[in-house]
Amino acid sequence: MTIKLRLGGITANSVVDGPGLRTVVFLQGCPRHCPGCHNEALLNPQAGREVTLEEVLAEIKASISPLTQGITFSGGDPLLQPEAVSALVRQLRADYPSLDVWMYTGYLYEEVKDLPVLQLVDVLVDGPFVQDKKDLELVFRGSANQRLIDLVKTRQAAEVVQWQPPTW
Repeated sequence: MTIKLRLGGITANSVVDGPGLRTVVFLQGCPRHCPGCHNEALLNPQAGREVTLEEVLAEIKASISPLTQGITFSGGDPLLQPEAVSALVRQLRADYPSLDVWMYTGYLYEEVKDLPVLQLVDVLVDGPFVQDKKDLELVFRGSANQRLIDLVKTRQAAEVVQWQPPTW
């Protein structure tokens, strides 16, 4: 069976979707339609383009350089395509074990914590964008209700642990 995804696009060398230089995979489709959404073009689940797992892997691999620190999945909402995204992350983990994986979702962690794909993710940025809580000073998120959850430490502690930037 061929795995397919609805892709909005891929951006190389992002510095706003997690620490360091990152490849960002934008998945198509989001049911929330948050007022003030900065990715409105990605809301429609039928827009973008349908690609096979092999096609998107080739595009991602072409965007990765020796300076790339990680891969971020954004959208839309990647959790609308959990099986396909899980297969993609599994393959990227095998091919690039040194890269960290971040994911943005409008869902709260507590709503999606049992999805298998989250076992493959290092940091989850959860929660819908809330216009009244918009804060341009926040790092890697748009509104104050959103959390940066260190999923590795959360799994170890069996409670939500917020991600902290590394100290040098």
